[in-house]
Amino acid sequence: MLFTPITLREMDVRNRVVMPPMCQYSAASDGMANDWHLSHYMSRAVGGAGLIIMEATAVTPGGRITDNDLGIWSDGHVPMLRRIAAKVRSEGARVGIQIAHAGRKSMATESTPVAPSAAAFDDGYKNPAELSTDEIKKIVTAFAGAAKRAHTAGFDLVEIHAAHGYLLNEFISPITNKRRDRYGPTPEDRVRLLKEVIRAVREQWPEEKPVSVRISAIDYAPGGIELKDSLDVVGRLENEGVDIWHISSGGITPEAAPSDHPGYQVPYSDEIKNRLNVKTITVGKICSPEMAEEIVANSRADMVALGRELLRNPYWPLHAARKLGYDMKWPKQYERAKIQGS
Repeated sequence: MLFTPITLREMDVRNRVVMPPMCQYSAASDGMANDWHLSHYMSRAVGGAGLIIMEATAVTPGGRITDNDLGIWSDGHVPMLRRIAAKVRSEGARVGIQIAHAGRKSMATESTPVAPSAAAFDDGYKNPAELSTDEIKKIVTAFAGAAKRAHTAGFDLVEIHAAHGYLLNEFISPITNKRRDRYGPTPEDRVRLLKEVIRAVREQWPEEKPVSVRISAIDYAPGGIELKDSLDVVGRLENEGVDIWHISSGGITPEAAPSDHPGYQVPYSDEIKNRLNVKTITVGKICSPEMAEEIVANSRADMVALGRELLRNPYWPLHAARKLGYDMKWPKQYERAKIQGS
């Protein structure tokens, strides 16, 4: 099942293996991608991944996690992103890009971080400024502009980052959102910004192309998001044009941490997928082909993301397919190595 195709809108993906977004901290200070990103993503496409989602790419300069994060806030970012997307597609993979705003977790040196409420992540971070409603509207517009540029660059999928304690997650979590306006007190208010971002992205993103949203299913902190809250969030947004939900967890406070065992986030994906009948990507310390196969075969997720494992081994899908008895096509340049021991 791991190596069966899947279709999201009009995007056909050759298998269920996903390379999730992982920041490389290798961009120039202007957010421009470079040859490192080209070789990094290209090698995973050669290695057989079905869907590669590029790292968190900031919709504004102040929305970067660090000064060396990728940007997509200007048309000048498009040419190199287009080159990367085309190369990944040329090797048979589909390619997405995660558009993001770091919120209070931004460590960009030339700007003051922003957040739903003026509370720093911890003592090592700058105090954020509380966003006004006019500033919130500008951030929605920035996400829409990023989606438009992602389409121009030739990406197959766009993923909205609403996890790991970054801006959209900060609005959803009652730990970080203390507002008393229409973006604050109630669960409906706290999900309003994400809803507006999804709608704005869908207006700029072609109807035939899918949208993913990454969320943190739980906060691991008292008073924070629990699984029932994430079920409510997804339920409120399931008719807004999201095609697949990328289920992660944590990141809202420095103290909260998961147990971090192999597959520790799979139960969240399982619950959200099967309670709400939506498509999901699961992620988190998944390393073995057998575990990945079990997840898809038992409908606990529709796709499986492997982060660290694909950093260790760009060709994991080729070897996993062999181990699971699936005859996966190898790149012609590497066919002499397909039969082990020959």
